[in-house]
Amino acid sequence: MSYFSTRGGAVVTASQAILTGLAPGGGLYVPAMFPQVDRQWIAALNAMPYARRAEAVLSLYLEDYTAQEIAGAVDAAYSAERFDDPAIAPVRRLDGNTWLLELFHGPTLAFKDMALQLLPHLVRQAARKAGEEREISILVATSGDTGKAALEGFRDVPGTSCTVFYPEEGVSDIQKLQMTTTGGGNTRVIAVEGNFDDAQTGVKQLFASPDFAARMGEKGRVLSSANSINFGRLVPQVVYYFSAYADLCAAGGVAAGEPVNFVVPTGNFGDILAGWYAKNMGLPVNKLICASNRNNVLTDFFASGTYSTHRLFYKTTSPSMDILVSSNLERLLYETADRDGELVSVWMKQLREVGSYSVGDQRREQLSKTFAAGCADDRQTAAEIHALFRRTGCVIDTHTGVAAKVLADYRAETGDSTPAVIVSTASPYKFCADVLTALQGKEATAGKDAFACAAELEKLSGVPVPKQVSALRELPVLHSRRCTRDVQAMADAVLAD
Repeated sequence: MSYFSTRGGAVVTASQAILTGLAPGGGLYVPAMFPQVDRQWIAALNAMPYARRAEAVLSLYLEDYTAQEIAGAVDAAYSAERFDDPAIAPVRRLDGNTWLLELFHGPTLAFKDMALQLLPHLVRQAARKAGEEREISILVATSGDTGKAALEGFRDVPGTSCTVFYPEEGVSDIQKLQMTTTGGGNTRVIAVEGNFDDAQTGVKQLFASPDFAARMGEKGRVLSSANSINFGRLVPQVVYYFSAYADLCAAGGVAAGEPVNFVVPTGNFGDILAGWYAKNMGLPVNKLICASNRNNVLTDFFASGTYSTHRLFYKTTSPSMDILVSSNLERLLYETADRDGELVSVWMKQLREVGSYSVGDQRREQLSKTFAAGCADDRQTAAEIHALFRRTGCVIDTHTGVAAKVLADYRAETGDSTPAVIVSTASPYKFCADVLTALQGKEATAGKDAFACAAELEKLSGVPVPKQVSALRELPVLHSRRCTRDVQAMADAVLAD
């Protein structure tokens, strides 16, 4: 299968798309078509373990990878040594028609592990196919979770390096410690004096800079990305939508062919876009419900058809969603524009130069057939975390709390009783202070650091503190570099070693 740029002018194979990450001119790679599956194909997933489900989905997209390469990659990625639940991405029932898809059982306790445990294997195989002997230099901008997942995935992988930029004051204490204590001889972690959009914009500019590419080449390096702009990040996420549906069918939660809703907390739009890919392949999805925090640019887009960054940026208790420029939305725009790369280029130019673009009422109405959207502020999110715990005994993190509140609002507004799966993107222990505050009030966290809050949360929930969190207390901080948000400063930071 070929892959096209969302801005036109590029046709590559799957391995080439994964190796380069970003298309020339700043576009994102998309498949030439959506592979189609039928009810029998989906039903066959029911009896498979997660790795085999992943193999089945990936083989439909990664046609220039051999069956042996895909099987080896998924077996290495989704092993018992890396995930603490044998189901890898288990589905838990919350009530009669509400389920929780837990994507935080990997080494960094966030859904990014689902793709970033696999991506290094795909990148190395792609480099071999291309005869690329230079170091594959991975550049990442993170709003909290991608950074650690990328560092963990690429740490000490031969022939690669991984540099992560994160907003200095825009991640939780646990997220920051997870990144800055990462070992490995090929990892770099750099704090940016700005927000995630600043870090993401800088990384995109580095990818688009011929001068930077030349300077990297002089050092024997070639750029690639582990952000969700890389198709190698997106396609593994498609897997867990099929896996969740298979588990629901196997558990009797839905009958084969019965539609479900997925509720997804999202900032950069990659997680929910993977659900849209699954729907276009034939998965019985009724609605994809886009859940945003106070930075509700996506909510407004789906309501009005206009995407505008002319708004205040808020730091919230769900920092991984503190984003105003949702990169993966471009892939959806490409399909909405009937694959007109020139039109997408115009919209992206308008966004870059004037901070907004509009897709028109007809396209907005078409999107509304699949997408619903809502938002929740910190107060509403905390109240939902508290209410859900009182009702079910389940403790969720702040991002999942946003999704749970948006689902409740959606059901109240529409009366839609379709079985719903809330995509739970992180362990509550990554945001233990805010979760504990939601459950017991601010006084519960007074004078306590993140580790003391985690201990209190363990007492309250009965769920042990993950070793990935408790171990951070003893790990030394290995990365303390920082730079301004100026792209030249970011380039110099990458090239300093």
